Order: sequence, then structure tokens, then C-alpha cells
Amino acid sequence: MDISEQTRAFVRGHRTDDVRDLALHAKRVEGLDLTWALDQIAGWQTARRKLPQWADVDDIIYPPHLAMEQCSSEPTARYKARLAARLLAGAGPVETTTADAVPEPPAAERAAQSHTSESRPASEGTLTDLTGGFGVDFSYMARRFAHAVYVERQSQLCEIVRHNVAALGLDGVRIVNAQAESHLDAMDPVDVIYLDPARRDTHGARTYAIADCTPDVLVLRDGLLRKARVVIVKLSPMLDWHKAVDDLGGVVDEVHIVAVSNECKELLLVLRRNAAPVPLVQCVNLTPQGEERFAYTPESGDMRGDVYDDVRGDIAAETGGDGGDDSAGAATAAAHRYLYEPNAAIMKAGCFAELGARYGLTPLTANSHLYVTDRPVPGFPGRGFRIDAMATLAKKDLKRVVAGLTQANITTRNFPMTVDQLRRKLKLKDGGDTYLFATTDRARRHILIRATRLDRE
Repeated sequence: MDISEQTRAFVRGHRTDDVRDLALHAKRVEGLDLTWALDQIAGWQTARRKLPQWADVDDIIYPPHLAMEQCSSEPTARYKARLAARLLAGAGPVETTTADAVPEPPAAERAAQSHTSESRPASEGTLTDLTGGFGVDFSYMARRFAHAVYVERQSQLCEIVRHNVAALGLDGVRIVNAQAESHLDAMDPVDVIYLDPARRDTHGARTYAIADCTPDVLVLRDGLLRKARVVIVKLSPMLDWHKAVDDLGGVVDEVHIVAVSNECKELLLVLRRNAAPVPLVQCVNLTPQGEERFAYTPESGDMRGDVYDDVRGDIAAETGGDGGDDSAGAATAAAHRYLYEPNAAIMKAGCFAELGARYGLTPLTANSHLYVTDRPVPGFPGRGFRIDAMATLAKKDLKRVVAGLTQANITTRNFPMTVDQLRRKLKLKDGGDTYLFATTDRARRHILIRATRLDRE
């Protein structure tokens, strides 16, 4: 791209400065494209937080603010690259025969393939990203394939990505400026197609339903599966994944609910021509310490958490206990020593019965989604706490539990007050090492549990 040396020097010299202040006070000099420079500075500052690997590459060009905010983060892009590599390893050769010509292996066999495929060399396989955008997902996935095609309808983004793939040292890629629908019709079959449909309407408002996104995957479904053995679709984490599976009509083979540091970020659907009758649901929480994974099938009860080795320890299936998130299995916190809270991906999946059964935990109540036990549970996909005390909201009881506290981390579940309301009532600041869980017990009493996080003792 033709950028003046004055503009490049300005970006290098002001990378860490406040963009708004620069817009107001920067001196306009000949040869300086201030608008472009400010986009680059703002983009680099976002990348330093969201895409640190990219931020370390000096020659990366960043798009305007909206595209930067909408692009994937580095952890989620890496996750999709591992997923694509694993799917490629099990996809087999691409064929142009009818949908039922080549049977797929069982879902359990697919899930059991090791995630060590992240290190698989890009010596085979073809990928097409039909909604390229800023190219973050594409850049990470493309390294797992011998040939990869980036497709984007905006010519400006195509120009930026063409520059960036060279800066990133990506080989074997092709940049195509086209509409997803027209390119899909004309393209040759590939191993994997990836789509991240735009979730804004013509007026810029956010949309969530599949049919309201661009391109409409429901309309393209059959064409996608004719051109690829495996299709990966990224959707809004706000979407009801059960409805998404139903809407796509029997072609969803896997559901991936991806959280980053306990904040749900992405919903990924893996589509196949010969999808299993019940999709494998994988709940993943990406943290600085590693990955928490929990996999299950919603209807069959087939526990598949034992197919992964987690960085933080083996999240192997543990049996024992009734589990289940029903009132019959509910318990009082006073009778137990430990409390467990599922991570955001599991909360989104709603697999509370499977989680309780897997780890031998008892639900505190039917709707709290908190679990109690008498023993520590290694590898639990979420947060664990030691229960220090429990109280009702009776004044004397409550005073005993919060005695000596000036601050606490408060969570409310199935409770009539919000966190802010309870914080004001208790006159506590936010933070510290003490955790308070406000919920409703089996006897329908409002209770407060004081606890200490296990990994901070």
C-alpha cells in the first residue's frame, strides 16, 4: 500500500499516545495522512490487547475501528485453527459425489482425535473462508492447510489482508474480492469452508438470528455441503444454540461454545453431510492457565469429557453421585465443605445434569446452578471454593457471616436482589479475597454463603 514515510513515522512515534488527543492537537504537515495514521494507532492499541502476536509485527495494517472491534481475538482464532486442523485430519479426501456417498466416522471417534493436531504441518488440505473480514481467523487457520482462499466483498479489506498475509509470512493463500454467494457457486470443492456471517443489518444495528445475518447460512446450507466435507460457522454467543441446531435441519455435527476468561465469546457450529443424529457439544473456557473443556451429547447421555487432556490437568470423566440439577438432589450448603460454579461456556450450554453426574456433585438447588460436595474436585471446568460460613438474611445471622468484611466479590443466583442492591445492603466494596454467593435454598429461604476461592488459598 502507498503510505508516505511521514505517515509511517507519525504512527511509530505516537503508538502509545491517546488517539483522541492526537486528533485534536496533532500538527498537520505535508505528506501526513492523519486519518489513516489515527486508525493505525487505534488499531495497534486494540491489537496489543486482543492480538498481541499481530501487534509484534511492525508492518501490519489495521482497518477502521469497527472491523477491529468485531474481529476475533488471538485465543479464539487459535482455537478455531486447532479445530480446523482436527477436522482436516478426519475429513478424508474431498469428493463431488452425492451427500450420502461417503459415510463419516462416529462422533465419538471424531472427538477422540488428539488436539495435538495444532502442530500439524500445512502439507495438505484446502480451506476457503467465505467471509474473510480483517483476516484474523483466516491467518491462523490458513497455516494448517496447503492452500487457503480468503473471500471478502469489501475491496478495501482485501487490499489490507493482501498486505498483511505477506507481512505475516503466509504462503499458499489467495485473496478474492467477491460476494460469498457468487464465489460459493463458482468455486471448486475444498476440505473445509469457514464462515463468520456479518451480524449487522443495513442500518448498522446488531442482529443475532441466523437468517438475519449476511450471508444467510440457512439459504446456503446445501450449497456449502456440496462444496466442502466440513463447514465451520461462527455465530453470536447470544444465539440459542438449540434453535440454531434445529434451524439447520440435521446437519450440525458439533457445537462449540467458546469462552475466554469466563466470558462467552463465540458459538461455533460444525456442519457435515452425514452429521451424527445428536451433535457433540463442547464447552471450552480459554484462560491464561490453559483450557477447561467439557464435552457431552445432550440427549444420549454419552459422556465424552474423557477424550481430552487439559493443559491444567486431565478433565477425565468422573463418575459417582446422583448429579443432576433437580430439586430431588438439592442440598444445603451447611452440610458440605466445597462449592463449585460452572464456567460461562457450561452456563451457556445448560448441561447442568451432565456436569453434576460427571463430577459426582450435588446441586445446591434446582435453579442456582451451583454445586456442593464434601471433597475437592480436581479439573472442574469452572471455579471452586471452600465454604467458610452460611447464613439466612436474618439480621443477626447476616451480621455474623459478614463480620470483619469491608469488601467482597458478590454473585447472585436465583435471588431476588441484584449484585448492586445486595452490595449496598451489606455496605461492602467490590474486590478482595472473600466471595459471597446469594441464592435460594431447598426450603426456599434466601441464604448467603461466604467462601474462599481454592486456587487463592
